[in-house]
Amino acid sequence: MIRTLLTASVLILSGAAAMADQADDGTTNMVCVEAGTLAPEFAAVTAAGEAVDFAGISGANGAVLVFSRSLDWCPYCKAQALELETVTADLADAGWSMNVITYDSPDTLSDFADDHALSYTLLSDTDSAMIDAFGLRNTDVTAGSRFDGIPHPAIIYIKANGEVAGVQKEEGYVNRPSTEGIPQFVAMIGQDGPAAP
Repeated sequence: MIRTLLTASVLILSGAAAMADQADDGTTNMVCVEAGTLAPEFAAVTAAGEAVDFAGISGANGAVLVFSRSLDWCPYCKAQALELETVTADLADAGWSMNVITYDSPDTLSDFADDHALSYTLLSDTDSAMIDAFGLRNTDVTAGSRFDGIPHPAIIYIKANGEVAGVQKEEGYVNRPSTEGIPQFVAMIGQDGPAAP
């Protein structure tokens, strides 16, 4: 089920950079990047096998980066990926690009994009480096398992200057931030600054 934009998703509009959060047992976990900070340095591979940085995926005004578990085996991720196509043209009209990033191989992403005629960019993060950089790795997954390296579902809005303008995320894997709310949120961001809290 895809959830509504402002009521069900955690929507972060202000705060500090991604930081370590120390748990009661002394372990340290990454906390997701927050609005008002600069996005981490960006490096991923497209479904076509092309290495890209943030400038290579951003529209004139910014990029929407959707972190998803897998387009190979996750039915919720696949459903969300198909839904995202419905707002891609609206984002392009507003000067924003749609991008989905998973830990899948470029070949897996290419097959999915071809099978479903997707027009937005699919990004491969096979070593989960970007997932870690954005503080989204699901640490409840057993290390070394097939699922090791998956992110918590999230949508990160990054302005063309690299500033994180907003974050929507879910802790569980069934619920996803709202697709239909993405163009509305981009409109709220505008070109002059992040949305007001």
